[in-house]
Amino acid sequence: MTGIGESAHGSGDPGGLVLVLNSGSSSVKFALLAPASGERVLAGMAEKVGTRETELQIRQHPDHVVTEQLPEDSYQAVISRILDHLPEAGPGKAGDGSSGAGQARLVGAGHRVVHGGERFTASVLVDDEVIDAIRSSSHLAPLHNPANLAGIEAVRAARPDLPQVAVFDTAFHQTMPPGAYRYAVPEEWYTRYGVRRYGFHGTSYRFVSERAAVLLGRPLSELRLVIAHLGNGCSVAAVRDGVSVDTTMGLTPLEGLVMGTRSGDVDPGVFGYLAERAGLGIDELSEALNTASGLQGLSGVSNDMRTVEAAAAEGHERARLAVTVFVHRLAKAIVAMVVGLERLDALVFTAGIGENSAAIRSHVLERLGFLGLTEDPEANARHGRDTRGRISLGGPAVAMVVPTDEELMIARDTARLAEAGWR
Repeated sequence: MTGIGESAHGSGDPGGLVLVLNSGSSSVKFALLAPASGERVLAGMAEKVGTRETELQIRQHPDHVVTEQLPEDSYQAVISRILDHLPEAGPGKAGDGSSGAGQARLVGAGHRVVHGGERFTASVLVDDEVIDAIRSSSHLAPLHNPANLAGIEAVRAARPDLPQVAVFDTAFHQTMPPGAYRYAVPEEWYTRYGVRRYGFHGTSYRFVSERAAVLLGRPLSELRLVIAHLGNGCSVAAVRDGVSVDTTMGLTPLEGLVMGTRSGDVDPGVFGYLAERAGLGIDELSEALNTASGLQGLSGVSNDMRTVEAAAAEGHERARLAVTVFVHRLAKAIVAMVVGLERLDALVFTAGIGENSAAIRSHVLERLGFLGLTEDPEANARHGRDTRGRISLGGPAVAMVVPTDEELMIARDTARLAEAGWR
């Protein structure tokens, strides 16, 4: 992520600033940034939203953080206070040639929305119809969509004239063919209840695929990419000629890879088996698979790969097992994604683990030599810096590290749509 006062490569609307909001079940992350440069003017986070301990942290530059306790704990109160902290717009207006983030006006607010169902295939300007549609998809993401919607409604209450844009985690994957997104379940489950694979991390995949094309010096429309987004949540996607054709996450973000606290794929029969043998109900099983599994469940040490790797290096057997299972499942998924591409031009690692764990990347590449991927140990140790992201030796395919920036992608969508809305 680009830091306060730093810039990111790319283009966007040259005028104006965008407030990017990620409203969670008990937190609000935010950043005020310039879409053209990626410069963060302001950033921060409100935690423990909805409690008497609601706290707001504002980061104006890396070594200056202001913390305040908020007397009101609602999303509306929190976001209203965030808006109060935004710098006043100077004389510069979007598109008039003014420069300097301090002189640009606020052109819009962009919101991460987890689930758009089948309705949303791209980012959209928020209106009453969009709000109703997000609400109608809340059953697909009950822990996320209501919070995302609360953020939208809070901005609308505080700044009713400010354009808002909803950017959906699922939208990028709506190009998947039925063979990739349909489950082999009774038809009514799909037609009546929407049971299918939707995929997530779409905003990250969009940003990383575009950036990878730039680094490779090739048109995105001609590239076949497998992208591994590896953070606390993990998934892999197949991007063919710029569009998603397959991914590992499904109806929910629980499907697929081993993650920080999520199990990833398990035999669905485990529900009936543990219901009978352990007397566990659906809520208990779901909670365990989402919050007590993954790296945490396997290692017994942590959900953080850095801690697990350190423990494994010291001989902790369960930590070693966690790394082994994580790598095995990841390598399998990468190979599976190539099926939808017919050839592989690049394997791209991104997000926290993908960008920072040379060891995990090395373990994965050891297993993928038959795809034409051979690790360049020195480049991998440097995380692809100074080699335009490349971490592999010459061959028919290249392995790369490409840092993601979902906030910047949201900001650029917001600037583009807000400007179009004014015309």
